Amino acid sequence: MMSGFVTNTAWLLLMIVISGLVYIRVAPHNAAVEHMAPPAALPDAPVILEGSAVFSQVYAAPPAEILVQLHSIALATPRTKVLAGSVEEGMITYVTRSRVFGFPDYTTVQLVGNAQGSLATIYGRLRFGKSDFGVNAARIQGWLKALKALNQT
Repeated sequence: MMSGFVTNTAWLLLMIVISGLVYIRVAPHNAAVEHMAPPAALPDAPVILEGSAVFSQVYAAPPAEILVQLHSIALATPRTKVLAGSVEEGMITYVTRSRVFGFPDYTTVQLVGNAQGSLATIYGRLRFGKSDFGVNAARIQGWLKALKALNQT
């Protein structure tokens, strides 16, 4: 009798876990909520929190030129696609999914003109959970490193 209860409970828990993982994969994105201007951060002084990261960088090139480069870098990132925005708009939000479970992370890139040329602000955040284990900060740092390499050649 107890063996049947344990078996049924195990199956129920397994089905709950599988249902959660399926929901994470198929839950719709709300572009109206996620495609928002990034919070402010000082250049070269990133704000890194438990589930998000904001980096700002100043470039001598015009905003559209930098955004085109960042757009190609972002799309070269595995499992990344555009959620909303465009180069013409000056702001793009991407969705990047984790390799194993498919957790979505949102990254918004915004470029605006300033006295030096342009200010790029990149805001990465998770959708589910409380901690991203530094994944968003690492992705943004990788994008900025690739952008720096493109502008040095």
